[in-house]
Amino acid sequence: MRISKLSLVVGFPLVLGACATAIPGAYTEPKAGFSNVASQITPAIGKRTIFAQTQAENEALRKQVHAMVHRKTISADTAVQVALLNNKGLQASYANVGLSAAEAWQQSTPENPVLSVGILGIGAAELGLSRAIESMIAVNILDAQTRKQRRALADVNFRSAQLEAVNDTLTLANQTRQAWINAVAAFEAASYLKRAKATSDAGSELARKLGETGALNKAGQAREQAFNAELAGQLAQARLNADQAKEDLTKLMGLWGTEVDYYVPDALPSLPRSVGQVSNVEGKALRNRVDLRVAKLGLEAQALAFGLTDQTRLVTDLEIISGAELEREVEDGETSSEITPQVELEFAIPIFDTGKARMRKAELMYLQAANVLAERAVNVRSEARGAEKSYHASYKIARHYRDVLVPLRKTVEQEGLLSYNGMITNTFELLTDVREKLSASLEAANAKRKFYMAQADLTAAIYGGGAGSGGGGGEGATLAAGGGAGH
Repeated sequence: MRISKLSLVVGFPLVLGACATAIPGAYTEPKAGFSNVASQITPAIGKRTIFAQTQAENEALRKQVHAMVHRKTISADTAVQVALLNNKGLQASYANVGLSAAEAWQQSTPENPVLSVGILGIGAAELGLSRAIESMIAVNILDAQTRKQRRALADVNFRSAQLEAVNDTLTLANQTRQAWINAVAAFEAASYLKRAKATSDAGSELARKLGETGALNKAGQAREQAFNAELAGQLAQARLNADQAKEDLTKLMGLWGTEVDYYVPDALPSLPRSVGQVSNVEGKALRNRVDLRVAKLGLEAQALAFGLTDQTRLVTDLEIISGAELEREVEDGETSSEITPQVELEFAIPIFDTGKARMRKAELMYLQAANVLAERAVNVRSEARGAEKSYHASYKIARHYRDVLVPLRKTVEQEGLLSYNGMITNTFELLTDVREKLSASLEAANAKRKFYMAQADLTAAIYGGGAGSGGGGGEGATLAAGGGAGH
């Protein structure tokens, strides 16, 4: 008598086919989610952006950027457009959108069944190569049961990644525009200091010659020369600040090599004739702020995660193993077979970990997300109000310097020149008037810079991408105090 056993899986869990669902095309596209990102950029800032994935696309972008910047004087709009096309950090943010799409794709795909095969009794001569073959297929039932929730959570994360990419784009655009403003303002300040230095050089030389004739004492000479020396240091620092500001702009635009051979204007544009009121700035910010929408999706994600945790609180791993056992008996040259179905169920017994800790954690994470959203809404309102106030206030200040202070200093200079020609005042008084007029012009330029920074902050406060600077930036250059030697 010879007996052989053959365990073969002949049945598959029904859930394997029942839970398989179609994969949305939004997850499988080569540039999944990017079209949605790009569609939100143009209405907000009027610029386009591209997600380059191939060498050909990168080469085409390189040529576009080269044509826009190489040995050209670029505007703020050009700088922003170049940054959106050429900044590699932004490309990495777009790639993250693709990663979240791939994750959603993965969560939409049923888990592969596990096949195990065993060969027993190798070398049994009377039966050939093997006496028994055992094979089983295991399918995770819990995976199928929770796939809908996990897919929904992955979809929320996918949408959140798109909004984060939009916010990254707006942030880069705002940073680039402010970097351009700072660079141009730095060069404008350096030009005013250069003119002031030329006036100071004349005063210092005059003081030296008067000292040689005995018409000016040593204290008067030293006073004028000290002022000139201090101004020389300020001019050197202003030039360094201008170079550094331009380098910051270059970095944001992602330029290197020969592409850094570009120029910025020598001065910021003139102030507009007027600025209009922004109606319902809080409402616009609440509707358009991307970071607020990200916070809302974060709350939605936590709600889905809470439901998933509740569903798997007790049973964290559930597998079904199904098949059939075929037993064959050979006796007296006759073969008889018997088929026995078999089903196995494997799961973790919730003896120690009952899931209460995980439920409490999920509950607190949801509460945390809700409070983060509420705080973000309050902050958005405040930032919008503050940005609007700063925008209008900085415009009034800049106009005051332009329309009041600078003309008065110019009048003082002109009247001083007339007095000098009439031999009423001396040369040093005239030079002092010139320096004070240049100082007023420098302050007016700095006020103009703050206005344009506040303008950029207002846009960021409505659409997103701001850093809460409130139109800040470093203080502009100022002329050295003192100077003006007497007889």
